[in-house]
Amino acid sequence: MDLLTSIITLLVGIAVFIVGMNLMSSGLKKSTGKGVKRLFKKTQNNPMAGLGIGVATTALVQSSSTTSIMVIGFIATGIMTIYQGVSIILGAYIGTTITGLIASLSSFPISKYFVLLAVLGVIMMFIKKDKIKNIGEIVTGLGLLFFGLSTMSRSVSASEAPEMYEVVTNIFNATNFPLLLLLFGTIFTALVQSSSATAGIAIVMVGSGAINLESGFYLMLGAGIGSVVPTLIASIGGNANVKRTAAICLFVRVVTCVLATCIIWPFKHGDGNYVSDLFFNIFNNNELALAMFVVTYNVIFMLAFVPFIKPLERLFTKLIKDKDAEKKKHALKYIDDNLLSSPSLAIMQAKREIENMALLAKENLDIGFNMMMTLDLSRAQELTDREDSIDYINNALTQYFIKLSPKVDIDEERVVGGYFHVINDIERIGDHAANFKDMAIKMSENDLAFSETAHEEFHKMYSLILEMYDMAMLIFNNNKAFDVKRIHDIEAETDILEEQLNSAHYNRLKSNECHVELSPFYTSLVSELERIGDHLTNIGYSFVNPTGDDPLDK
Repeated sequence: MDLLTSIITLLVGIAVFIVGMNLMSSGLKKSTGKGVKRLFKKTQNNPMAGLGIGVATTALVQSSSTTSIMVIGFIATGIMTIYQGVSIILGAYIGTTITGLIASLSSFPISKYFVLLAVLGVIMMFIKKDKIKNIGEIVTGLGLLFFGLSTMSRSVSASEAPEMYEVVTNIFNATNFPLLLLLFGTIFTALVQSSSATAGIAIVMVGSGAINLESGFYLMLGAGIGSVVPTLIASIGGNANVKRTAAICLFVRVVTCVLATCIIWPFKHGDGNYVSDLFFNIFNNNELALAMFVVTYNVIFMLAFVPFIKPLERLFTKLIKDKDAEKKKHALKYIDDNLLSSPSLAIMQAKREIENMALLAKENLDIGFNMMMTLDLSRAQELTDREDSIDYINNALTQYFIKLSPKVDIDEERVVGGYFHVINDIERIGDHAANFKDMAIKMSENDLAFSETAHEEFHKMYSLILEMYDMAMLIFNNNKAFDVKRIHDIEAETDILEEQLNSAHYNRLKSNECHVELSPFYTSLVSELERIGDHLTNIGYSFVNPTGDDPLDK
């Protein structure tokens, strides 16, 4: 075939290979999705377990990018730590080498029959059972993968495409310099976002003789760096831990690539290399030798980096600052670890910090409630930022009390125990305010608004909540259990009012005086207000009972 036809055939082969790989990956994910989730749930602070999970997961889904992005998602939500996540991603780099081993089978004579798997898979995909359909996707993808490899191989074959073979050979001879080959492997993998695709192409090139085995080594080392690009993209806009994880992965890939290059390069001789000669002599097949080099390189270096995960986490925690955390730290006004040496002073300052936290929650409560009444969303971001500060103060106070508890006497320990419950109740009030914001946004999106009657009912209940809030904080601030009976009575009144409002709402629904679409929002708001009343009752009784429970209910 002529040069143009060879180029088109090569591009088609690459496209079919990638489609086959993605189809196989899609089928595997559908078939093993629940199993993968169960594997991820088993992550512990054991790096070898994480490594094994990474290998198994990537072997199942046939994509280190998928595994890495899943890990990034878990780290972003706080389900997984950097330590756990990095160990899994290192395992993913080992697991992804399986695709290269599969691709190397194309060098064996029997591989020409593997393309028939695509036919079998398509037939299976017409069967209605989902399980068989998913297996059909895997089988079809596998068949297309081998067809793509075969097509690429023909496009650079010396016998079938001599012009293309000569062009490719000349290009790689002109750029047969390790650093250029590393760069090419990195850029190509970054563009296609798949080291497996690079492996497939490199195996075809090595098998056809267009490039030598040593050049294939360098291409695959560069592909290792390029494979981090999906992780880097996934980390954009993520929190500090996500960025630290991506940075550690890039660091590991760059360092291992440099180390491997430093090992291979000095052993060059004439037109060959002793390291590539060793792999060829062991496997007696260029394609399999390249695939096994990739396996060996990843297994040795990823295992070698396991003991360094913790030090790398500490290093990149220092290098990549948590800007959000720095902002939230300004929310703390009164507590400081230096005060822990004086427990009585520390308790006094902690109480002031709790009062500050309560004020922030009340501000959000007012904003959230008014947002639902007016559907004015202009202060939504303000509420979200303040909610982040409330959560930060809650976590900071919790850690503060854990450090303080061993230093206090019995009476002070009782106070600290009560404070634990108070900050939990305040944090939950803040959550309810955030729920108001979310409901207001949904109502606005659906062009829904409460009637004047509903507004009057809500304001009546909210005025009781505000009265409870003021009384609860007055009791907490003054350490005096006055008017706790009044808080109990108002809380009981809100319970009764909740039933009355819901009943009135359902009567309006029956008489078509209210839109049914508003029903979930109405009942949710009433329920949220009632729960806020429960939390305020707990705060009010915190001085009487350290658990914050209402003793009048017992």
